[in-house]
Amino acid sequence: MSITIFSQGRNTGRWADALRERRPGLEVRTYPETVPADEVEFALAWNHPLGAFKDFPNLKCIASTGAGVDHILRDPELPEGVQITRIVDEDLTQDMGMFVTALVLNHVRCLHGYKDAQREHAWKQHRYLRTADVVIGVMGMGVLGSHTAKQLSNLGFKVHGWSRSTKLLEGIGTYAGPEELEAFLSKSDILICLLPLTKKTSGVLNKELFSKLPKGAHVINVARGEHLVDEDLIEMLDNGHLSGASLDVFREEPLPAEHPFWEHPQINVTPHIASITNPASAVSQILENYDRMRHGEPLINVVSQTKGY
Repeated sequence: MSITIFSQGRNTGRWADALRERRPGLEVRTYPETVPADEVEFALAWNHPLGAFKDFPNLKCIASTGAGVDHILRDPELPEGVQITRIVDEDLTQDMGMFVTALVLNHVRCLHGYKDAQREHAWKQHRYLRTADVVIGVMGMGVLGSHTAKQLSNLGFKVHGWSRSTKLLEGIGTYAGPEELEAFLSKSDILICLLPLTKKTSGVLNKELFSKLPKGAHVINVARGEHLVDEDLIEMLDNGHLSGASLDVFREEPLPAEHPFWEHPQINVTPHIASITNPASAVSQILENYDRMRHGEPLINVVSQTKGY
């Protein structure tokens, strides 16, 4: 028995080392290393080569190395009957909450503006917003969204959340379903996207949605680049309806050098670093699922392929 890593664009060595350190003697392989096809039952994946899994007839589990699984579900040739799992890790959750909080504080305290003034040797003071006067809307109230909402609420912000189905969180107002989306948006001075990427949420951050936000709203996207319609964001910034945006994820990564986001004065760009899985922290749940698979027990953190999360 072994674990086979399928990945493009990420250093697989850290995962292989973490697995071997936690489970000495475990055979860890990296695709496309020569592997007898009928021996592959458990795959660890991030941005795998599309179609790679169809060649392994005994594959039982595909484990994402991150919180998202859209990179797996986009494969049109996924084998039937294979379970897909994701990472639910406290480090990952804490990192996301801290990063989003930093973006929110950067906006309300105008910190990015002081960096511009420093380059100009200009002594300029900007009016800032007080936490009690800012309403934050979090789209997506899963593990990451719920934690982020609670953290911002603890800092004194008024926070509410929106999700596909009703969620109850102490101290957080919640909205659910398409019928309550407009009411949620109309009260969101800062909109944070932490939605899973599905067919229904692709392109959700568009001109129609932005127009329902209060004038001067700020948009933060730390979910997936495919949630955002790039040209709609630029249009709504340029016409003054939105005051700014903080983007950590993009449709094409790395963001092409010629992309207008780089030079837009109201857009803050970071290179998809909001929350990165730490193999040393997350490897225990990978091994737990590996053992559960071997013993025919129910897996943890299983994703609904119908819902996409």
